[in-house]
Amino acid sequence: MDVKTQVEFDEAVKDGKVLVDFWATWCGPCMMMGEKIASELAPAMPDLRIVKVNVDEAPELAAAFGIMSIPALFCYIDGKKTAEFIGVTDIGAIKKAFAS
Repeated sequence: MDVKTQVEFDEAVKDGKVLVDFWATWCGPCMMMGEKIASELAPAMPDLRIVKVNVDEAPELAAAFGIMSIPALFCYIDGKKTAEFIGVTDIGAIKKAFAS
């Protein structure tokens, strides 16, 4: 799911387990993380919703969250941010952030 506004963001993260991926098309590490998320994380966590925020298409949203480096990954459970990762991140660390 792609979001571009604060309203869309709030709606996307309010329920369940959500991984928010702040990224850009020109960012090599972002592409690598996106592939790892799609091939390793998503199949292992079918209840996880993945929300993508392209920082070039949603600069106000990226600024509102203080995004200075990408990829930036935020973990939400039922609307509450539980973890944050900057840069290329081990999929195991992301899984642990959602373990409950």
